[in-house]
Amino acid sequence: MNELASLEEIREIIGEPNPLASKKIYKKLNSRMQEFIQTAPLVMLSTVDEFGFPTISPKGDRAGFVQVRDEHTLLLPELRGNKLAFSLTNIVETTNKVGLIFLRPGTVETLRVHGCCRLVEGGICDEVSGTTHRALMVLEISVQNAYFHCGKPLLRSKAWDSATYMEPMKVSFGKEIAENTDADQEFIRETDRAVEGRYKTDL
Repeated sequence: MNELASLEEIREIIGEPNPLASKKIYKKLNSRMQEFIQTAPLVMLSTVDEFGFPTISPKGDRAGFVQVRDEHTLLLPELRGNKLAFSLTNIVETTNKVGLIFLRPGTVETLRVHGCCRLVEGGICDEVSGTTHRALMVLEISVQNAYFHCGKPLLRSKAWDSATYMEPMKVSFGKEIAENTDADQEFIRETDRAVEGRYKTDL
């Protein structure tokens, strides 16, 4: 196994891009990108922590829950979660630079957006809300660049093909916590029951 440590070595393997490939990158959201966002129910938000590690957080609600204010601005509602606030902490304490990947079920292409973010509150939380709850705050993202990503990853994975769907994997947060705390089986059962309850009543 040989480590690749330079761009030259990488290019020797993957080759050079088509000169036209970079022409798909815009410094604003064109009409097609805006339509994609307005019909997308899921986005992955990337931030950078104090140690320089990227952190990715899924955000989802009804289609179009991320609002397009204009071709340079997105409004992403912060809804109820686990209160660890990793992404929010990174934005205010490390860097306000963020990355987004929008996903639209059934569409194999995705939309990538990079920008600078600030956290705002007030009346805007009523305008940009979730299906079941008012936004706690809003991530106002100033778009620096955006472009569509080709559909090869989703075509290869067949992620939108229901014929490939597996049985849901049971994730026990009770067990995840217990292994780090020596909690007992009763704790595991109670924690898992509480999580299932919140899935039904606290989205």
